[in-house]
Amino acid sequence: MLVVVALWVHNRGVQDLTGVASGLTSLGRLTGLVSADLLLVQVLLMARVPWVERTFGQDRLAAWHRWTGFTSFNLMLAHIVLITVGYAASENAGLPGELWRLVTTYPGMLLAAAATVALTLVVVTSVRAARRRLRYESWHLLHLYAYLGVALAIPHELWTGTDFVFSPAARAYWWTIYLAAAGCLALFRLGLPAWRTLRHRPVVSAVVPEGPGVFSVYLRGRHLDRLPARAGQFFLWRFLDGPGWSRANPYSLSAGPRPDLLRVTVKDLGEGSRRVATIRPGTRVLVEGPYGRLTAPPADGRPITMIASGVGITPLRALLDEVRVPVTLLYRARTADDLLFKDELDAAVATGRLQVGYLVGPRSREGSWVPAGFRDDQLRRWVPGIRDHHVYVCGPDAWMSAASAAVLRAGVPPQRLHTERFSW
Repeated sequence: MLVVVALWVHNRGVQDLTGVASGLTSLGRLTGLVSADLLLVQVLLMARVPWVERTFGQDRLAAWHRWTGFTSFNLMLAHIVLITVGYAASENAGLPGELWRLVTTYPGMLLAAAATVALTLVVVTSVRAARRRLRYESWHLLHLYAYLGVALAIPHELWTGTDFVFSPAARAYWWTIYLAAAGCLALFRLGLPAWRTLRHRPVVSAVVPEGPGVFSVYLRGRHLDRLPARAGQFFLWRFLDGPGWSRANPYSLSAGPRPDLLRVTVKDLGEGSRRVATIRPGTRVLVEGPYGRLTAPPADGRPITMIASGVGITPLRALLDEVRVPVTLLYRARTADDLLFKDELDAAVATGRLQVGYLVGPRSREGSWVPAGFRDDQLRRWVPGIRDHHVYVCGPDAWMSAASAAVLRAGVPPQRLHTERFSW
């Protein structure tokens, strides 16, 4: 942001504010510059750059991506309005006619108009009300139009943008950042997943039912011990079993990674996850990842408390294979049949490594994280000394918010509360 504002100032952006028409045009240039910069930042946030992913976590990056996108779009609209009004004022022309002249006569502007349509489609389908009405697969496909919008916007910026055309420093900056964004996408969204898929050649070994609408997929491959995966992380999976294979779905490892075997567990929550039940052994798989920061804490000797709801048990179950400190698990489910991996959990209890409290039943009230008959503020009684623990929470989004709030009320510092959200 500092760079683009400095370039605008260098190109007489402040001096141009003294006149009405020139001031509007200058502000239009600034909003366009910042909008384009934020658009590229938005792309980089979702480029799966490994060190960025490990530092901030995919859920935080997704939230930043969302708000950066809305801000960039609003600035783009301001850019269009300000430039049109500024040009119309300088030529004493009407707004519709001036907008038509800009689009049809300036180099690259027809492509810019198409970019505006593509980005508008992405933003409209990203509003929460719209996302609730769309399947994840449809939303994800529409979201790819953002890349088209970025590409279509480039020509008018480079051919007609004052802050691009007349400044060698500006041209160097914009070409560098565009190439950096494209390079990160090519390397980390395409190249690295393709290389890992070819290297490890994962295939489905078995699909095993775990509960109502829940299945575990066992995968084998070559040199899986060299895959940099840790318990608690997730991958984006594409099962090459027919139509729909191109849409990736995020599934967490539900057991610690082994040199010869990976396991993910999937609940039927949509078209993509519903297909898992029909996958046949031998199906080849494209993998992207691993991602996520819901991994084992530093080896500081502190006990661990895990709080899970429903299929949110999957990454926490994997963590049990890696941690070497006492663990207490509070596992929330609507019915006893919904408890996943109960035999595995009971076996861990028998070894003395784990204590489990099953919280079974319909929820007590709206917004509560415990079932009927329990109180939300009982954490310190259930887990004495929890304020000295590392605490992991995983489950549905609204439930996680309630459970996390209860953990913080129990005295656990925020830096020892570990969560990762998978809502889209």
